[in-house]
Amino acid sequence: MPSAKDILGMNARNQLFVSLNPPSARSFATSKYATKLLLDSKDIPVAKIFGLLATNEDVNDFDWRSLKENFVIKPTNGSAGKGIVAFEKLQRDGRWRDVLGNTWSLDDIKLHCFDILEGQYSTWGAQHNVIVEERVITHPEIAKYTEQGTPDLRVIVFNSVPIMAMLRLPTRESEGRANLHQGAIGVGVDMGTGTTTNAITGKGQPIQFLPGTNKSLSGIKIPYWKSCLMTAVKAAEAAHLKYSGIDLFISEDKGPLVVELNANPGLSIQIANEAGLRRRLERVADLKVLSPDHGVRIGRALFAENFVDQTISQEGLTIVNPSEKIIVFSDAKERIEVEALFHTGRYRSAIAYSLAQDLGFLEPEDLLWFQKEKKEGIAPVVEATVEIKGRKFSTAMVVSKRLNRTQHKIEIGRRDLGGFLVGTAQ
Repeated sequence: MPSAKDILGMNARNQLFVSLNPPSARSFATSKYATKLLLDSKDIPVAKIFGLLATNEDVNDFDWRSLKENFVIKPTNGSAGKGIVAFEKLQRDGRWRDVLGNTWSLDDIKLHCFDILEGQYSTWGAQHNVIVEERVITHPEIAKYTEQGTPDLRVIVFNSVPIMAMLRLPTRESEGRANLHQGAIGVGVDMGTGTTTNAITGKGQPIQFLPGTNKSLSGIKIPYWKSCLMTAVKAAEAAHLKYSGIDLFISEDKGPLVVELNANPGLSIQIANEAGLRRRLERVADLKVLSPDHGVRIGRALFAENFVDQTISQEGLTIVNPSEKIIVFSDAKERIEVEALFHTGRYRSAIAYSLAQDLGFLEPEDLLWFQKEKKEGIAPVVEATVEIKGRKFSTAMVVSKRLNRTQHKIEIGRRDLGGFLVGTAQ
């Protein structure tokens, strides 16, 4: 578990980070409809809107019978899933069945919309409208962990860098809503690979398996992982949110779609990830992020978990010698063979300045960040793709001028040694 100083508390969140969001940006986070209009204008994917109903007359005049299947009714300014009803299909008897198995007549639906217009489910604001939109069908790789409702992925974005992520799985207790306070399950996600790690119940208790099953909640591969992070960063930038939580649905055919923007997202994501937000936020606060892609590369490089990927651990550890030849890929994707030192004494891998320059890694847009190195001062960090014993992966490497003078132009640090066992020199 993280130390107390790494944990972000509510007061610190509000005073140090939420306060960085301009009032105009916060207005998008409080209106689902304004969010959809904004993101759609920026070509950022969202669920299709069938109608915005502002009056009782709008509700009565709307062509409900045209909605044969898969639609959602929700308030424009609600929170915690209040007032949201997702429908599966229109039955032969003229009633609609929702995802919980309840059936609704046309009068039932209209009455629910009238309640929304009266502000019964709204958290803020004086204008209470109804959104009717498409119901996103969850990607099957995630849907199999959900008995009812639609799971979502929350990504914390700060300074255009994805900081932390959590898969939220609705349960019967949460009545199909992906909200931890109502009983959903929160599952931490490794930022590097998009693989789930730890899980908690809505009450913050650790949990290993999906309730009532033997399905492990760790090792789930999030589909479209990089695209999810890119979409989250682009959405935050579009709304000018410096600090935010971006909620995404993941569809099999459409990929990630933005559901909601949160200007002051909850803090239980730290428990699900067994990691503190504050330390991560401070790490990227002063970085110059050039683009969403740059921000995603920084987030994946900085906050990848130091654990062995499930697919690798199942195959057993691969033994490597302290000094071996590996493949490093140039900026032009050429395969270059390099003598590398497997250096368990250092944390992050390093590459010689001369080699990084030859490989085309030192262009301004390729630099991830700068960090202080002992005996070298401030050194740039770049992303490099290497292949070791048939395993290909990308990682962040410190650019070292010291390595220009050594035999080994790359040193592989222990952060990249998951799944490998360093043997003795032969």
